[in-house]
Amino acid sequence: MIQLLYGVIFAEMALILALLFKTPLRKLVIMALDRVKRGRGPVMVKTVSGTIFVVLLSSLYSMVNIQNRSIEAGAPNPTDQVLMSRHLLEASLMGFLLFLALMIDRLHHYIRELRQLRKTMEAAKKQTRGLDDGKTGTSTEDVKALGEEVATLRSKVKKLEAECEAKGKQAKASEEEAEAIRKQS
Repeated sequence: MIQLLYGVIFAEMALILALLFKTPLRKLVIMALDRVKRGRGPVMVKTVSGTIFVVLLSSLYSMVNIQNRSIEAGAPNPTDQVLMSRHLLEASLMGFLLFLALMIDRLHHYIRELRQLRKTMEAAKKQTRGLDDGKTGTSTEDVKALGEEVATLRSKVKKLEAECEAKGKQAKASEEEAEAIRKQS
């Protein structure tokens, strides 16, 4: 099971890297995530995540039992030590897997929101250009309102870009933490 967990974690890391950098692969990943989030996809993802969480809790429970046995016995048993380290590794990998799944979901959400804000901003720019050219007969109050809306949208875009960058830094820190855990084990 540990090999499977490592494989899923590395696949999730690759997805996060594909989402962080603007490449042609990013569009494919976003389209795939959009399709997964339709229909029965969310139910399936929640079911798998719930199952992994239950197995994580079971592993933690086993660790507590082993710890209690070694306290009662006085001296730790070598078999219990091996079992404890295996359960600890599985629990940490499952926790990291769930964390990365949450990161992928949030990155996808922020990227979609950023795309929608950019489209809205482009529409506002086009409308402002039309106003500047004198094609529409709107008042200066409307122009000021649209200018304020464009300014607020720009600030929202900057905020979302900063959040996306912060999430990227968190992902990098998580990768480094996983690397440190892997080196320790």
